[in-house]
Amino acid sequence: MFNRLCQTIVVVAALLPAACLPAQYRDRDTTSAHKTSDKAPLPEARTDINHASLEQLLKVPGMTETWARRIIRFRPYRTKNDLLDKGIVTSQAYDRIKDYIIAHKDAQ
Repeated sequence: MFNRLCQTIVVVAALLPAACLPAQYRDRDTTSAHKTSDKAPLPEARTDINHASLEQLLKVPGMTETWARRIIRFRPYRTKNDLLDKGIVTSQAYDRIKDYIIAHKDAQ
């Protein structure tokens, strides 16, 4: 009887941390996608990084000519997050422009 009780306690003690683990991370975003802020324009009003000209990209708030030229040079992009993933812009530059850009896959 005592051995059975000890085995049960060991099993429960081993499973308890695993049962609590999901609750610890429940509120975390695991997609690693950068969120667009609430003040961002509608997707239709954003600048498409796959098709915009240099002049159109320069109208994006926070965009510099250097970043705009790099964006054009390394097209196409699946998502706007590719700008970070491929090292096209720095995280600081991305934070400035992310609300104003979008990456459409097909021609417009």
